[in-house]
Amino acid sequence: MQVTEINAEGLKHEFKVVVPAQQLETRMQDKLAEIARTVAMPGFRPGKVPMTIVRKKYGGAVMGEILENAVNDGAGKAITDGSLRPAMQPKIEITKYEEGSDLEFTVAVEVLPEIKTMDFGTVNLVRDKAVVPDAEVDDALAKIAERNESSEPVKRAAKSGDVVVIDFVGKLDGVAFPGGTAEGYSLKLGSNTFIPGFEDQLVGKKADTDAEVNVTFPEGYGNEALAGKPAVFEVKVKEVRAPKAAAIDDELAKSVGLENLDALKTAIKDEIARELDGVSRMKLKRALLDALSAGHDFPVPPGMLDAEFEAIWKQVETDKEAGRLDPADAAKSEDELKVEYRALAERRVRLGLLLAEVGRVNEINVTQEDLNRGIMMEARRYPGQEHLVLQYYQKNQEALESLRAPLYEEKVVDFILELAKITDKEVSVEDLRKDPDEAASEGEAEAKPKKKAAAKKKAAE
Repeated sequence: MQVTEINAEGLKHEFKVVVPAQQLETRMQDKLAEIARTVAMPGFRPGKVPMTIVRKKYGGAVMGEILENAVNDGAGKAITDGSLRPAMQPKIEITKYEEGSDLEFTVAVEVLPEIKTMDFGTVNLVRDKAVVPDAEVDDALAKIAERNESSEPVKRAAKSGDVVVIDFVGKLDGVAFPGGTAEGYSLKLGSNTFIPGFEDQLVGKKADTDAEVNVTFPEGYGNEALAGKPAVFEVKVKEVRAPKAAAIDDELAKSVGLENLDALKTAIKDEIARELDGVSRMKLKRALLDALSAGHDFPVPPGMLDAEFEAIWKQVETDKEAGRLDPADAAKSEDELKVEYRALAERRVRLGLLLAEVGRVNEINVTQEDLNRGIMMEARRYPGQEHLVLQYYQKNQEALESLRAPLYEEKVVDFILELAKITDKEVSVEDLRKDPDEAASEGEAEAKPKKKAAAKKKAAE
C-alpha cells in the first residue's frame, strides 16, 4: 500500500492511496480459502467445494468487504503516518478501480489546529454577587400561603376570587349531554377553568339561588360533539365561600413537609441563594468566554465551521418563517445576517476547540460521580417526578451520555476559573438578574446568542 500526500493547505491535507492489485488478490484468496473450509453446497462434502465455485458464488461480496477494509486501512495509515488529529471524518473518494487492477483513492482530512493557550492567570474577571433580600423570602412565603389557602362561608353575593359550591346540569337544545352534570362542585370564580363566560355569570349570585348560564363551547373544544355549540347550564348556587389565606406559621411549614416556620424560611432563602449563585456563575462564565475569545485567534477547521454555521442558519430561517426574528435582524439583508452568524459560528467552534484542548492537556475527565450529580440536578428541575427522571437516565444510555459534554465543559471552565483572578462585587438582586444583553456595553452581535433559539444550542457561549 502506497500513501502519498498530494496537498497540504492550512488545516486541510489530502493523500493519494494506491493498493496493489496483487495485495487485493492475496486478501481475496485468503478470505475465500477461509470460506471454503466450512461452506456446504449440494453435491459436495463440507470443505471440498472447488475454489472456482466458491469464488463464483462469494467473490463479489468478499471483494466488496476487502475494498472497504482496504480503504479504511489506507485512510488510517495516512492519518497515523502523518501523526494527524482529524477534526472530522475523512472524506474518501475512489478514483480508480477495475477488477484485477490497483485500487486508487484519495483521503481528504481536516485536522485540529495547534492551540497555544494564553496564560489564564492574566485573565481578570468580576463576579457579581447579591444577598438574598428579606422581601423575596416574604414574597415566597406569601405565595406558599396563597397556594395553601382555605375558604369560609359568607352571606353575601359572590365576587371574583370567591369559591362557589354549585350543582349544575348542562343542556344542548334542552337535552342534558354526557359529562355536563355535577353536584357539590367547588368553582373558584376568575380561575378561568370553565367555559369562557361561565364564571362571569355567577358573579353577584348568592347562596341558595338558581341561575341560568348561557355559553358557547369554543370551536376547538376537546369534545367534537360540543365544539362551537351553544349550551344552557341550569345552576344552583349552594354556597358562597370567601378565600382565606393560610397563616404564615409553623402549621404552614408542616403542610409543605418542614418542621417549623424558621426551617421554611431557611429553605426558601437557600433556594433563592442557589438561583442567584446560578445567575452569578452564568455571567462569570460568559465574561470568561469573552476573555478567552479575545485571547485566542487560531484557525478553525473549515468543515466544522460550515457545519456549525449551517445549524445556526437553519434555525434562523425557521425563525424567519415563523415571524420570530427580532426587528433588528428583520431589517437586515440576508448577506448581512450571514456575515454576523458566520462570525458567531466561528466563535463557538474556536471556544469549543479551546476548551477541549485545555481539558485534554490537563487530563480533565467526567467521572461517574459527576454524571450522578448531573442526573440529580436534572431531577431537581421536576419536583415530584424525581424518580421518573432517575429511571429515565438509568434506562437510556444515550440520554446519560448527553449529560457528559456539558459536565465536561463546566469542569474545564472551573479549572480555568481557578487560575484566573476574580474580584467579587456586591450588586443588587435586580442588577444581578438583568440580562447582560440589555446593558449598553454589550454589542448587538453578542446579544444574538441570548435572543436566538439557534444560539441556545451552543456549548461554548
